[in-house]
Amino acid sequence: MSGVVEEVGFGVTTLKAGDEVYGMPWFPRVANAYAEYVTAPARQFARKPAALDHVHAAAVPLAALTAWQAVVDTAHVQAGQRVLVTAAGGVGHFAVQFARHLGADVIATASAARHPWLKELGANETIDYTTTRFEDAATGVDVVIDLVGDDHDQTSTRSLKVLRPGGLLVAIPAGVSPELAQGAEAAGVRVTPFLVEPDGAALATIAHLIDAGHVAVEVAETFPLEQAGTAHARGESGRTRGKLVLTVTN
Repeated sequence: MSGVVEEVGFGVTTLKAGDEVYGMPWFPRVANAYAEYVTAPARQFARKPAALDHVHAAAVPLAALTAWQAVVDTAHVQAGQRVLVTAAGGVGHFAVQFARHLGADVIATASAARHPWLKELGANETIDYTTTRFEDAATGVDVVIDLVGDDHDQTSTRSLKVLRPGGLLVAIPAGVSPELAQGAEAAGVRVTPFLVEPDGAALATIAHLIDAGHVAVEVAETFPLEQAGTAHARGESGRTRGKLVLTVTN
């Protein structure tokens, strides 16, 4: 969510009424952010990027924190490494940018229509998953940020084939099944589950990157709050480029 601080509780020193903030409060608990007012611990928020309006700022926290914590905190991506991002959409377009900002060579899978966009965001290579199996086109990968999972076409298991010995698969949607763990061990690679968590400090860093022009956010479409059901249906189609945003007030 993104909005303006109305009131702070006792002892809060990092924010004050009137500050424009954004955040992903409480996750994985329910934040009840489909509302005019949201309450949460102050350090689960950060000042929103000055370069963004509230619509674009609201599109950042969940997707960008997922990408940041996977790429930076979990995989510790380094300059010169090869990073494969599967399904470069909402979370993926941030993962591409963060990995590239760190100096990695980034490979992204997406339909052909999205390739020019991903190249603009910093992808060195793109693979059209509708015509090419990514394991036939990518090798020697240090890190795979898998945003699909094994429920769809065994994407996590197939990702093991592209990793160099000792490489890491960050399995985000569905975690690590016993079969996937066994496959990773047999292939001599590593695999880890992942779940994003609130992180105001990381959001502050991401805001600086956005304001400096190093990271962009893509908003695919906005919906008024009363059309939340339509927005969810659109998101569940799996065909959205960027993020969907609900506008609560005019």
